Amino acid sequence: MGTMDSDSLKQHNKETDEESTLEKLPYPKSVFFIVTNEFCERFCYYGMRTILVLYLTNILLYSDADAKIVYHTFTMFVYFFPVLGAILSDSLLGKFRTILYVSCIYAAGSILVSLTAAEPLNIPQREFTILGLLLIALGSGGIKPCVSAFGGDQFILPQQEQQLGMFFSLFYMSINAGSLISTFLTPILRNDVHCFDADSCYPLAFAVPGILMVISIIIFALGKPLYTIKKPKGNVMVEVSKCVGHAIACKFRNRGGPAVDHWLDRAEPKYGQQLVDDIKRTLKVLVLYLPLPIFWALYDQQGSAWTIQAVRMDGDIGFYTILPDQMQVVNPLLIIGFIPLFTYAVYPVLAKCRLVRSPLQKMCAGGFLAAVAFVVSALVAIALEKGYPTLPGAGEVQLRIYDTTRCRYSFSTNIGLSSSIDMNYYVNKSIPVSGDVNVDFTFDPISVTETCPQRNLVVPMTEMNAYGLYINSKGVASFTDMVEKSDDGYPKIRTLIDNNATELVYRHTKKDYQLTVESGNTSLKSLPYPGTYRIEGSFEEIEVTAKLGGTYTVLINQEAEVYSVYTVTEPNNVNMLLLLPQYIIITAAEIMFSITGLEFSYSQAPSSMKSVLQALWLLTTAFGNLIIVVIEAILHFDKQSTDFFVYAGLMVVDVFIFMWLAIRYQYVEPVTSVSDLDVSEQAEGEKSKELTNGIDNPTFNNNTANY
Repeated sequence: MGTMDSDSLKQHNKETDEESTLEKLPYPKSVFFIVTNEFCERFCYYGMRTILVLYLTNILLYSDADAKIVYHTFTMFVYFFPVLGAILSDSLLGKFRTILYVSCIYAAGSILVSLTAAEPLNIPQREFTILGLLLIALGSGGIKPCVSAFGGDQFILPQQEQQLGMFFSLFYMSINAGSLISTFLTPILRNDVHCFDADSCYPLAFAVPGILMVISIIIFALGKPLYTIKKPKGNVMVEVSKCVGHAIACKFRNRGGPAVDHWLDRAEPKYGQQLVDDIKRTLKVLVLYLPLPIFWALYDQQGSAWTIQAVRMDGDIGFYTILPDQMQVVNPLLIIGFIPLFTYAVYPVLAKCRLVRSPLQKMCAGGFLAAVAFVVSALVAIALEKGYPTLPGAGEVQLRIYDTTRCRYSFSTNIGLSSSIDMNYYVNKSIPVSGDVNVDFTFDPISVTETCPQRNLVVPMTEMNAYGLYINSKGVASFTDMVEKSDDGYPKIRTLIDNNATELVYRHTKKDYQLTVESGNTSLKSLPYPGTYRIEGSFEEIEVTAKLGGTYTVLINQEAEVYSVYTVTEPNNVNMLLLLPQYIIITAAEIMFSITGLEFSYSQAPSSMKSVLQALWLLTTAFGNLIIVVIEAILHFDKQSTDFFVYAGLMVVDVFIFMWLAIRYQYVEPVTSVSDLDVSEQAEGEKSKELTNGIDNPTFNNNTANY
């Protein structure tokens, strides 16, 4: 007995020493290279994506609908390529080489987009921008399934399980830090820096994220001596595809053969019962995935439709002017606060009220919140549309006549239009004109003097256009007027001068910015900053206030030292802060739908299928963006509010379909797969394999704090 006690003591001391040694395992220094790499990569991706829609509309001159198509096609590929990245990593290259090689493609795409944006290089902009976006999508999507898993490979489990949890917290923080900083900073680089004689600097705004991507590659490569690099062991998705394909082929080849309980059972002789059973269980979860893409079709419009909506709004909050693309920073900011809020306050309260307890109930609630967010955005759009300018419709044109002389004129035309020009300005927003018409204008001075002669002009007009006529000391000139809201949201101004001044300078009273206007130039000029401008020239200085979304015409008679300012398009009258409710609601929807759904998928999947379900979860985002592309290509709505109501309606129908599927789903306990159990536990595990009452079952309760 004493000998046994001594041996037991020795064994105990040995185990204690081993545990002590394992507890002292140092934190892997290699993960800091991985976390820093992820920060730089996320900075690159979100920084580029934040300004992408405005670049497509303002520089590449895509329409709003076409810009949405390009944007969401790009996003679709970003979430499609993770499947290829996972296969490449697990079957051929391994995680390290996949991340390194694909990141080089990523950086090349970022640099190409930046170079293409530099107009002096004369690179075909549309074609090479699309090519650059494709390379970025391949790179971002290709490394998405590898980086976090590669970080996990650096730890020895189970001894470093707690340290692994710390790593994922750091990893998640790096993602949010990268997206937060870039979403705020990149619009400033785009707007406040001016390069290549432009009022913006998209080349720099794209270049900075591209440089961060190059830095991320360097940082990642420097950590190689410290990495634990595992060899590829084959990709389970490939095996699953082969198994499913084999079962389908057997089904069609052996139609008259013996009956089976499930069509996948035909693959059991070749692939084994374990794989077949795991695929069966996975398919039950995949059925629930069918309605998921609609949620992403709404959620991902924060960077497209909601940014376009912000362009039509006033970002002035007194001490700062919010840029339209900067509103996207609200989402990652709210996520950081909402995760603990929902975990420790919202979910417990809902559970006590017996309202939302199970994961599928939370996902249904998240879907309804997404629909509510789009209803709110539609109501905001309706408020915006009330302030939109009246555009010339079919069978009509608009006309504005500006008189910079000291004379007073009346005019007549060959289409029956005549009037006097009072206060140097005449406007008619609905003149009947069908097709193409040459309109003869005759301008007669009301008081005949030598300095006010009669003037004549023939103006070719086409229906659905706006025209301006400019009377000056030399005669009459015509130009095509612009009355719609500007694509970038910034004020635009046209300066009409009576005599031959050399140039005028618009100087912002608070910003270090000036705009030079040459004499005789009637084109609209964009002002990158709203506010008050002082006009300097060979006359007493005058001031003009330009607001976001407004279009103005300034008439100047230098000889008489008089001027007038006319508002052609009313400035934006709805403040951008009114977008906050829809951002708050969509972020709450993301917490309840996305994070819950991701954890639910992970817990319900067999251990051998968890990576498969994670990849397929990402694919639902790809298909969601594909839905946007299809809708925008087929349906053309005149009003943005109608567009938003359509998506809200789709989401409501989609949630009811999801509810119907969820009610039929039977929850599986977190550890149920035969591969997860010892032989002695299999029988007991099978007894408690499934829990009934699908959507209403509160037994399985996920915790978003663990995400």
